[in-house]
Amino acid sequence: MNIWDAVLIQPLLNGILLFYKLTGNLGIAIIVFTVFIRLILAPLTIPGMKQAQKMKEVAPNLEKLKLKYKGDKQGLAKAQMELYRQNNINPAAGCLPQILQLIILFALFQVFIRVLSGSVEIAKINELLYPALRLPSDHLLTTKFLYLDLAKPDTIPLSGIPFGLPGLFLLASAAAQYVSFKMTMPAVKKEEKVAKKTVTATDDFMVSMQQSMLWMFPLMTIFAGFAFPSGLVLYWFVYSAFQVGQQYIFNKSQNKAKEYRNEN
Repeated sequence: MNIWDAVLIQPLLNGILLFYKLTGNLGIAIIVFTVFIRLILAPLTIPGMKQAQKMKEVAPNLEKLKLKYKGDKQGLAKAQMELYRQNNINPAAGCLPQILQLIILFALFQVFIRVLSGSVEIAKINELLYPALRLPSDHLLTTKFLYLDLAKPDTIPLSGIPFGLPGLFLLASAAAQYVSFKMTMPAVKKEEKVAKKTVTATDDFMVSMQQSMLWMFPLMTIFAGFAFPSGLVLYWFVYSAFQVGQQYIFNKSQNKAKEYRNEN
């Protein structure tokens, strides 16, 4: 067994099969497992959310700096770093959870392709399972969940169209992705006003990137979903929906704390 399998494939597969044994349904197991992953990553994601909140709070000051140092990239960079330092902001704080998220997503893709495709022998699956989780040799591992076959893409076949249409969970995943980005990104409209007043095209480019990211990642989710097993789409939907809920609760708590500070 190689390092990739030992460090990622095997633990992820065993995690899913643990909840499968507890629930008796692979789809429910993926949902519970996804929530479990989100709870494990919470200590890493919450600091990133706090940093994003601080970025929003200093946004007006950053806009003033952009106007003050228009045409002076070096001066703006130094002033911006000083603003971040004074407010204990680390723009890269949210990178680690995103990197881990992509690694887990890629590893789960391999889990479904190599192990949970519905055609792999139980003996092959048991090779990657810990002794306590190994399945009986005659066990039938079904990949059916609601209308989904978790080993196949979530698409609706149409006559005359080779790739069909995106299914419900695939569309819901893209929608959750859009809402998640919308909640975490700075207010684009304010950035547009500042960008129009600056001389260089750098700010215009950054604003354009922010706007495109709102749509690019949801569209990428849909396009990738035509090739990904729907089990992975189910994971991505629950993961993104959990993130939206977590962000909503965090924003609400921050707003209440702000109101309390203003009142006192």
